Amino acid sequence: QVQLVESGGGLVQAGGSLRLSCAASGIIFSVNAMGWYRQAPGKQRELVARIFSSGITTHADSVKGRFTISRDNAKSTVYLQMNSLKPEDTAVYYCHTLSMDYWGKGTLVTVSS
Repeated sequence: QVQLVESGGGLVQAGGSLRLSCAASGIIFSVNAMGWYRQAPGKQRELVARIFSSGITTHADSVKGRFTISRDNAKSTVYLQMNSLKPEDTAVYYCHTLSMDYWGKGTLVTVSS
């Protein structure tokens, strides 16, 4: 019933940009806090950014100034704009409905040096 579908990943050179999208269904999107997480091979999944229903956002220190989370409630979609990408940003990026613990299947971002 609940579905989160990520898109926008791909291969990009260091210094480049990508915008990830997560389309949600089966939830009242506007009242849900949403998050982006990432997981690199052999590493634990880590929180990248969160956006609350109020529009307040938080970003991990490692991405501050480079990544921006946003949402479009009319489209039930949360975005992650990623600029100045670094090889260490390479990971599978996952969309998450924070309070209800629903996950998307992820989209792969690969940053080459």
